[in-house]
Amino acid sequence: RERDRKIESKKERKKDRKKERQKERERERKREIKREKEREKERKKERKKERKEGRKEGRKEERKKERKKERKEERKKEGKKERKKEERERKKKRKKERKEERKKKRRKEKEKERKKG
Repeated sequence: RERDRKIESKKERKKDRKKERQKERERERKREIKREKEREKERKKERKKERKEGRKEGRKEERKKERKKERKEERKKEGKKERKKEERERKKKRKKERKEERKKKRRKEKEKERKKG
């Protein structure tokens, strides 16, 4: 009974952590959306200002650079996500291997005990 309670509480903690991570991801997503809106607002403001000044030719070059910069940032972000994913996969694999090793060890020990007794 005591063991069951421990297992249950462990499961509960795991669920809670999972929920918390999910909430954090959601908060981060919302923050990112907010930031993106802010950036868009700034861009609009900038465009309006430039239209007022009548600088269209120079803007073409700037826009090109801006797009290049944005693409670079996007690639960087994607790379980061990819690395995190790979890291998670490696950890999972390692954990599985360790578990298998422990199983084999336990099996060997039981076999020894059986031969002794």
